Amino acid sequence: MALVYLSDILKRAGLDLKRTKLIRHAKSDKEFNECYMNGLYMEYTCRQKTGFSDNYDHWVVFVSDKSTRAVLEGCYKVNGEKPDSADLIPDNFPNRQSWLERDGSIFELEHIDVLKELEGRLIIDWGKGTRMWHQKATTEKEIVAIKDKQKVEFKGYENVCINYEELKSIVEDNITYEDWHTALSSVYGVYLITDLTDGRQYVGSAYGKEGILQRWTVYVNSYHGDNKKLKSLLKEYPERYKSFQFSILQICSKSMTDDEIINLENLYKRKLRTREFGLNDN
Repeated sequence: MALVYLSDILKRAGLDLKRTKLIRHAKSDKEFNECYMNGLYMEYTCRQKTGFSDNYDHWVVFVSDKSTRAVLEGCYKVNGEKPDSADLIPDNFPNRQSWLERDGSIFELEHIDVLKELEGRLIIDWGKGTRMWHQKATTEKEIVAIKDKQKVEFKGYENVCINYEELKSIVEDNITYEDWHTALSSVYGVYLITDLTDGRQYVGSAYGKEGILQRWTVYVNSYHGDNKKLKSLLKEYPERYKSFQFSILQICSKSMTDDEIINLENLYKRKLRTREFGLNDN
């Protein structure tokens, strides 16, 4: 059987191999894994040494799987570079002080869709040089497998606790997340957004035709859902939405009136004191 290489796919996607960098994050790295598990994956990825992307326009990023294998996470266009600083590093970033002392850069990365259908599915063999965690795309990487696109099970409203990137994937892929779309569009409810950077919370409610799914889709598209304090927060810290965690406080029947849902929302605001200490304005 003829071998298929990553370079073949990258070229078909229109990427210039000479100006594309391959990156492999390892879950065995404690610092990366902590960021990965706490929704700070992009905050980690965009922080590199100054000049890291010189002569490179795109990054193709992988996360280690087993042994030398790695799974495609995404493809990013590099739109700029600027010095990192204390006000740009989230308060809950692992080893924050050491990052401040590294005198590195933060890169403006734009996720592009040229490899979207293969994200989470394409597996390559990085090769024996796993310590070389970033390499030129001209370095041949054998494609080991492309996983079937499997549907993701919805495991109950009480178990919903997802970050922004996970919510974006759910909203944008109604095939893989068919069960999620069915569940979230079938109920009204009261939900909670937690800013993992400082712990502040926002209580909201959903009572539109498509239930919670409809309301959360607005956050995917706008980041702030047209909420006053969230808009103000994102105006000051434009990337803060990446630290938002979404969960469900209570689901409600679609037979309930708008006023009943709003009264329930206000009850949770009082219980959690999100007007006084959180991100609710009313």
